[in-house]
Amino acid sequence: MIESVGRALSTPRSRVSLALVSTTVLLAGCGGGASGATTAGSTKIPAALASAFPGHKATGTPVRIGLITNEGGSAISQPETREAAEAAMKYANANLGGIAGRPIALTVCKTKEEPATARDCANQMVEQKVDAVVLTSSGLGDSMVPIVTKAGIPWATAIAASNSEGTTANAFSWTGGFPTTMTSMAAYAKEKGYKKVAAFVIDAPAAVSGIEAIGKPVFARASIGLQVVTVAAGTPDASPQVSAALRNKPDAVAVVADPTVCTSVLQAMGTLGAGIARMTVQSCVSPEVVQAVGAGMDGVQVFSSFDAAGNDPEAQLFRQVMKEYSPDTPTQGYAAIGYQGVLGLVRALHGLTGTVSSKTITAALRTAKDVVLPAGHGITFSCDSKAVPGLPAACSAKEVTGTVSDGKLGQLRVVDPSSLFAR
Repeated sequence: MIESVGRALSTPRSRVSLALVSTTVLLAGCGGGASGATTAGSTKIPAALASAFPGHKATGTPVRIGLITNEGGSAISQPETREAAEAAMKYANANLGGIAGRPIALTVCKTKEEPATARDCANQMVEQKVDAVVLTSSGLGDSMVPIVTKAGIPWATAIAASNSEGTTANAFSWTGGFPTTMTSMAAYAKEKGYKKVAAFVIDAPAAVSGIEAIGKPVFARASIGLQVVTVAAGTPDASPQVSAALRNKPDAVAVVADPTVCTSVLQAMGTLGAGIARMTVQSCVSPEVVQAVGAGMDGVQVFSSFDAAGNDPEAQLFRQVMKEYSPDTPTQGYAAIGYQGVLGLVRALHGLTGTVSSKTITAALRTAKDVVLPAGHGITFSCDSKAVPGLPAACSAKEVTGTVSDGKLGQLRVVDPSSLFAR
């Protein structure tokens, strides 16, 4: 992650606090639907969500949006993020008039989470002259963003995970990405009175460099020592790493990893560190992790850009869209990040009319203000480069956090760690 953010978050002018935000959720892009239950395709639409399915179909020449996903790799593969992005596209085309009244056509490329294929995907987007690119999830943004943006194509994602995604002029991240996740964790840990935290991090460049440049300074400002422990992708048993870290007697552990590493660390914690508080990212509550870890998931505090499980109207809309347009895709894990990326773009471009091109999309995104974040539990974003100092591409600093109980995520709330950032 970027040095400028590391410096910004570690400056003495920063102060630690945790602000709880309660906001009213509005379903963006909704027309005047019927008051009773309606149908969209094969499923019954609940009356409370009827206005979110107005049936305003897109027509005309498609707007070509590139979609880059991290699937097909030997260690990391998240096809559910693509499936959710495609569901959001179908929903927008059938109900929200697509983009500027025109249907969205996704040009998909799978990185396999390898630098070579990531660069190839970026080059494909340039060669195919897409109007914008949406990334679902990847730690290889630095390999792709420069190629795409230098061609004049705007880059968008729900959660930035690399330097380039956070700092490039025509890149946009609906949330503050990794920096705000770590900042929110630090604020929560400070609130709980923790003094030492051990962070188990997947051994990937973006994650490790992010923890070093951002995590450590932020936790230090919160007067908390952060021990970083790397775990290789695909590690089946993290007991040696967990055992070594627990010798330092941490008050809590944090897990920043993919589902395979989440599983190995949390299983080891159940055996070696029962009773120690645990904080994780959203990927650690994927269905396969919850099933494998079982009762050991109870009490885990999860930090995420989205709410996929709550009763909030945006969470209900996400689940309904997935039921209608991608019913076989599990919604409990990381799928919502793809949904957020595509539907966030559609909502941010709600006022775009006339010519649709990379230039007009970029201009519209730069003026996007108070856009409802899809599945965001009331969070809104504005792409005016003011949300996170040092991260001009970040459009919001807020995060959703919740606690796992009986295998389900509950007690959801929004946290705003902005006061940790230097101004």
